Amino acid sequence: MIDINEIKKYIPHRYPFLLVDRIIELEVGKRVVGLKNVTVNEPFFPGHFPHSPVMPGVLIIEALAQAAAVLAFKTEGTVPDENSMVYFASVDNVRFKRPVVPGDQLILEAEIVRTIRNIWKFKAVARVEGEVATEAEFMCAIKR
Repeated sequence: MIDINEIKKYIPHRYPFLLVDRIIELEVGKRVVGLKNVTVNEPFFPGHFPHSPVMPGVLIIEALAQAAAVLAFKTEGTVPDENSMVYFASVDNVRFKRPVVPGDQLILEAEIVRTIRNIWKFKAVARVEGEVATEAEFMCAIKR
């Protein structure tokens, strides 16, 4: 298990954009499982939507990518420095299956499909109580 303090060593995001609370499983070179506790205090809920708060889909994909970035650096056996950045190169085959609302615990699963030099492709699924909320494939580039 990787706690929030160690996660912060691998990704530069901070409040309000750090969207992974804990890594609960990690198989180097294969897959990662993280979690995000979704609370009503999230800064996006007052505007999305005031009458019925729903976590924005793009932030669910961002949370999946943050978990995947931890997996990439752990797989490389490196800790990024202040000049390292991970950028989206593509996002494909996105499906939103159910809304994510305050009180949900979002389970973030990402597996490595392939890697070529600094480009990583992942297949990812976000679940709430075992039910698929979002699925996507994405590629990220690590810039050093």
